[in-house]
Amino acid sequence: MNEEQSGSIKCWAEDDRPREKLIRLGKRNLSDSELLAILIGSGTKRFSALDLARRLLEAHRGDLNELARSSINDLVKVPGIGLARAVTISAAIELGNRRKRQEAEVVCISKSSDAFKHMQPILGDLRHEEFWTLYLNRKNRIIGEKQVSQGGLSATVVDPRIIFRHAIELGASALILVHNHPSENLKPSQADLEITRKIREGGQQLDLQVLDHLIVTQNGYLSFNDEGWL
Repeated sequence: MNEEQSGSIKCWAEDDRPREKLIRLGKRNLSDSELLAILIGSGTKRFSALDLARRLLEAHRGDLNELARSSINDLVKVPGIGLARAVTISAAIELGNRRKRQEAEVVCISKSSDAFKHMQPILGDLRHEEFWTLYLNRKNRIIGEKQVSQGGLSATVVDPRIIFRHAIELGASALILVHNHPSENLKPSQADLEITRKIREGGQQLDLQVLDHLIVTQNGYLSFNDEGWL
């Protein structure tokens, strides 16, 4: 096989073709790089789709969680991964996240882990901070969720008035505050503690209870309520 032919999966031996392997053996029998090669579709003149997939994984230390956090701009930095390939990969990751969220969907919140399972697929992979509010009725059933603000790598600015306005519109009885720490550090900042205090005190004026404030990372969470801070 010469260099110009190497990029095409069609030119490989049948046993080396990821698509055919998936059909014959099932998706669970393919490696991460083989599954990525199917998404990439075709290679370049120098590298096969499988080569590109391996390079992509190597650029993310072989960590699928790290790959899932990559933006389009991050993906195209890998030689051979152009915009079209990056968009396809990003779309596949998002479908996986939506399936994960659907599987973890919780209607009624009875403990902090319920709120974490509901919000982790939304916030866990982000590389910037976002602040969300879950709105609950008197039976602690979720009646709405809203992204309140979006910030940088380490902070986001929250306006309590936005939170209260949506609560009134929805007729909510209680709130759960949720934001992520891309750094994976679960320790709350002084700003986290202060905004929680402000929203809790403001909610009391509206007969609106703040049930919890969660800090979410890719692999865990911290609950203000569980820590006795509310």
